[in-house]
Amino acid sequence: MPAMTEPVEQVRELFQKNGHSQYGGEAITQLEHALQAATLAEESNAPPALIAAALLHDVGHLLHQLPADAPDHGWDDRHEQLGAAWLQDYFSPAVVEPVRLHVAAKRYLCGTDPSYFQALSEPSRVSLELQGGPMNDQQVAHFTKHPHFEAAIALRRWDEAAKVPNLVTAELEHFLPYLTTCSLTADTV
Repeated sequence: MPAMTEPVEQVRELFQKNGHSQYGGEAITQLEHALQAATLAEESNAPPALIAAALLHDVGHLLHQLPADAPDHGWDDRHEQLGAAWLQDYFSPAVVEPVRLHVAAKRYLCGTDPSYFQALSEPSRVSLELQGGPMNDQQVAHFTKHPHFEAAIALRRWDEAAKVPNLVTAELEHFLPYLTTCSLTADTV
């Protein structure tokens, strides 16, 4: 079993090493995007696990070796799967599942809410097509039955809103205690 500080240290190292790369085609970095999403979750009084998920939802982008503009070349990096697979060794399903489902949540929202699709940034529209496009009715019905459906939808909305250049947020260190709280080795998950 990993030590409680191990996932926190690994996350810190990932953001130090790769967090300053551009977040897709947006005018912010991976770290800025993560901090903005976590800030939105915290401001919404989300539970600690969902704040941790908001911070970590794109950790898969920090793990793969593809270029930041991979979607522009027609590559779906499947960052949600890569991130969830890495996180499951350290965190509870309350953290892992919203991360794994945040792309499906985008597809769901685009399939059920035309105004959501209209508000997507251009890079999000490009990646949506690579990720399977908006969900159809059958996919929507299946997705709504997932036990982490609501958490994934909340995370997805913060994800899309977390793209503001030069927005001042708390530093990474502010959010790391949420990771410790939600670690598989923590007393409370």
